[in-house]
Amino acid sequence: MQQNKLHIVSFDVPYPADYGGAIDVYYKIKALKEVGTEIYLHCFDYGRGERKELNDLCKEVWYYPRKTGIAGLSLTLPYITYSRRNEELLRRLLAIDAPVLFEGVHTTYYLSHPSLANRKKIVRTHNVEHEYYRELSIKEKNFIRRFFFAHEAAMLHSYERLMPADCFLSLSMEDNHFFKTIYPDKETLFVGPFHPYAEITSKTGKGEYCLYHGNLSHPENNEAALFLLQHIFPHVDMPFIIAGKNPSKEVISACNRLKNCRLIVNPASEPMQQLIADAHIHILPTFQASGMKLKLLYALFNGRHLVVNDNMLFGTGLQELCNIANNAEAFVNSINKLKNTPFTNEVIEKRKKLLSQQYDNKTNAEKILTSLQG
Repeated sequence: MQQNKLHIVSFDVPYPADYGGAIDVYYKIKALKEVGTEIYLHCFDYGRGERKELNDLCKEVWYYPRKTGIAGLSLTLPYITYSRRNEELLRRLLAIDAPVLFEGVHTTYYLSHPSLANRKKIVRTHNVEHEYYRELSIKEKNFIRRFFFAHEAAMLHSYERLMPADCFLSLSMEDNHFFKTIYPDKETLFVGPFHPYAEITSKTGKGEYCLYHGNLSHPENNEAALFLLQHIFPHVDMPFIIAGKNPSKEVISACNRLKNCRLIVNPASEPMQQLIADAHIHILPTFQASGMKLKLLYALFNGRHLVVNDNMLFGTGLQELCNIANNAEAFVNSINKLKNTPFTNEVIEKRKKLLSQQYDNKTNAEKILTSLQG
């Protein structure tokens, strides 16, 4: 077996890298190539299509249709896993003798296949999925979707304890603790999310507005945006911007009612980066403590002050780089404290020191290679 070769099985086409999971996979591929890995990429495609940009990073790229709807349902396996099965994928994994990195529980249908028994197999865990789906079921208003999320959570609760991988690479420290407890005899590593940033580019001085950004069509981000619009923004004398994909009618309506708030819908990449760089304060609450929120890293690498809650920092080890607020009053007080406070080089140096320890792409790519060779 040649250790410089690696299969990566991705739950989705990871380009464009425009949401959390795709960002981690795409920049992981990029970093692994830069440290000398020959990558054979397998993508499940359910709408994003083939992307020539991936050919520049990989030796081969293959695409497989996801079996959605009834074809993805199983009495014994989670939908996210059973819907990502394809015999051609297995054939190609067997044809090229190399370790296999399964991206997420989603892609592990062939993890226990006897034909791969002698392969080095690594699972990149993007969440403790049963906890993530349980939270989705609690917050979902539609009965059918709520039932699906609850059923999926139950299936995942069992499945996550039965994965015969050689190593688990967790996205957060808390997730790593979970898998270390479940699999005490396996190698478990915290490998922070891969991202687009090689250095901190935060500007010193002051900006003119506060910013919340994210995929606003996601229930978690929709909830956070409404919390800010209803409980924070009306009580602070400062301009606010909310930017992101496909906001709900509730977010649009709530923003329109506030004179100090502007909604930017579906911003392109470059304008979004400019919004992040120019903001004075990034306001980033979340009400779901799961995984690692890449918007936090984006703000730390490119933005000025951050005000976040404990859920946003869950499993990151980045508490000392942020201002923490866990209720509406604390958010308002933190914003008022920071709105006239310049951002300094001292804070930037502190960020450089801490982020380089756990969130450097090259270091984390080399950590994966070390595990493969072990």
